[in-house]
Amino acid sequence: HYLVQVAYTPQAWAGQLKNPQDRAAALKPVLDKMGGKIESAYFSFGDYDVVFILEMPANVDAAAFALAAAAGGSLKSYKTTPLLTVAEGLDAMKKAAASGYTPPKG
Repeated sequence: HYLVQVAYTPQAWAGQLKNPQDRAAALKPVLDKMGGKIESAYFSFGDYDVVFILEMPANVDAAAFALAAAAGGSLKSYKTTPLLTVAEGLDAMKKAAASGYTPPKG
């Protein structure tokens, strides 16, 4: 799962105002082809205009989608944050605790 945050260019907003579109629905065939899906999507205030939770098979697929979206020219910025389930986070904590890592001594 990935948190995706998107900011549109002024030109993309002008296009949306002229012809409003559900971009999540428009992206469905692309994501289907890549083995992914949008679990939820929201318009937002602040630095990003849209946020969504994306499910993709692997990091390479999420990166490929990000590249395709960025190459379209309608985005001012695109940020992907990989997400862990609570169970995955707990597993990571257990592995970290058992790793034997020691911090540098100063």
